[in-house]
Amino acid sequence: MPNKTLDMSGYDCPMPILKTKQALSTMYSKEIIEVICTDQGSKKDFAAFCNQLGHKLISQRDEGNKIIFNIEKN
Repeated sequence: MPNKTLDMSGYDCPMPILKTKQALSTMYSKEIIEVICTDQGSKKDFAAFCNQLGHKLISQRDEGNKIIFNIEKN
């Protein structure tokens, strides 16, 4: 169960990453944010983002035209 949900449907890169970074800065370690995107490029963007900053990409799933990420803050 996510602590926070961020709906970035309709936004293209880099906006989903920037808004996720902002949201994570207000969260505590081990809390989970769910990010909903429609930009297919966000799949590689979020993998790189988590890898670079040390957050854990818990899951990534497709639901129709949406991609839903669950990320645990480091």
